[in-house]
Amino acid sequence: MPSSILGLPAHPLIVHAVVVLVPLAALLLGASAVSTRFRHWSRYATPATALLGLVMVPLATSSGENLERNVQETALVREHTELGDTLLPFMVVVTVLAFALAWFELRGRRVDGTDGSQSTQGRAARVGSPAVVRVVAVLGIVAALGTLVQVGRIGHSGATAVWKGTSTSAGGSDEGAPAR
Repeated sequence: MPSSILGLPAHPLIVHAVVVLVPLAALLLGASAVSTRFRHWSRYATPATALLGLVMVPLATSSGENLERNVQETALVREHTELGDTLLPFMVVVTVLAFALAWFELRGRRVDGTDGSQSTQGRAARVGSPAVVRVVAVLGIVAALGTLVQVGRIGHSGATAVWKGTSTSAGGSDEGAPAR
């Protein structure tokens, strides 16, 4: 992984993709879990967004490790690094649940016969039973909320590591900023 892109550190550039894709995937998953109508509408968008977010997370952590070698090590940087390493498992769960709900949506359409095909009430109907779909939906809500909280914690720790001790306005100063 290159440590810079066009002369800029790669990590802040890649992190912007994570900051957009991961919360978007979590929100899509949460909405899909709550609304069958939304689940039908977003049956391809939700898993695709989750998969893109999942791919970007290791790129962000790898670029962050490259950047970490070039900045002063502080407790704030260590905290951000440790928190950043926790996002991948969250995104694995979000991605699996997004694909599961999409699969239930697609299988449910086939079992119902709404896709025009002739199908039987076999294994697919049992796998996609309303109780199983509800359990996956509840897990999806929990995973979405947990992921949103974790992204916020990681982002806050990164912003604190970068901006703590810098001036917040032309005339004011931040806590911990050197006195003028």
